[in-house]
Amino acid sequence: MLEPPDVPSERIVACLRAAYGLRAVEVTFLPIGADAGSAAYRVVTADGGRYFAKLRRAFREIAVTLPRYLSDQGIAEIIPPVATTGGRLFAPLDPFVLIVYPFVDGRDGFEVALSPSQWMAFGAAIKRLHTMAFPPTLIADIPRETYAPRYRDSLRRALELIGRGVWADPAAAELAAFLRGRREETADLVERAGRYAAALLAAPRPFVVCHSDAHAGNLLIDTEGRLFIVDWDEPILAAKERDLMFVGGAQGFAGYTASEQERLFYGGYGPTEVDPVALTYYHYERIVVDLALFCEQLLLTDEGGADRWQALRFVRANYDSEGTIATARWVERASHLA
Repeated sequence: MLEPPDVPSERIVACLRAAYGLRAVEVTFLPIGADAGSAAYRVVTADGGRYFAKLRRAFREIAVTLPRYLSDQGIAEIIPPVATTGGRLFAPLDPFVLIVYPFVDGRDGFEVALSPSQWMAFGAAIKRLHTMAFPPTLIADIPRETYAPRYRDSLRRALELIGRGVWADPAAAELAAFLRGRREETADLVERAGRYAAALLAAPRPFVVCHSDAHAGNLLIDTEGRLFIVDWDEPILAAKERDLMFVGGAQGFAGYTASEQERLFYGGYGPTEVDPVALTYYHYERIVVDLALFCEQLLLTDEGGADRWQALRFVRANYDSEGTIATARWVERASHLA
């Protein structure tokens, strides 16, 4: 969220005091992230403590219980949420929930190239996630992959809508004009994602616990060079390729070629057989989901302010010559599926 939500800082201060026992003297909005449903703040307390506070509109408790569990199991790449005085990992702050973490000074993988050792640490942490034994109660709270057509259908509707709609909002109008020129290419993305989803439904793959959004922006490198995997909002039980698709593709990592990324990551992850159908599906489906969500935001609402223009930039970037669509097609060809 690039602009602060309509939540006075006094309410955040009061919630921090009541729920966490923290006496905040400074609450600073941080214009970061692509999620229009989340807002981030830096909090400084009277005793000099520093915290990262997150307001989240759509919330599942597994988003905090899973990273807490992973941290408790000794995975150093996790920043665990801070517990309230009552032992919970979040506090209600209508219409959001408030989640608090220790503040970590650092830069993400968009801003700085991971070192070879950091790439290997990333791979090793994801391998631990994929192979760890979890309590049944925790597993029961994690959504399962269903290969549902929800976002494919939404993007189809958006393509129909831009053919007949007119928008006064400049960002929506620009989005519609942009996609009109790419209607066939975009429809082909939907068709390919649906085709591979059908193949995976017909021959189910083993599922593991996945982060689901392990792109460069969700890797944080602190001032001492330690790597952290952040933003556990949408964990899922899915084929391991749900996470592996972020390596060796157009996901914003700086400093290395696709093959170099794969060599370093798998140096930490270890040998594994990558399923070409699942990998290709997730490349296409990820694009479809992003496009569908941005279309819903821009075409169906007038909310977001500066986030609307950021959404438009993100849509355009998918179609760049080295963007996510080009990467998905390369993965498909390399897997001998095209």
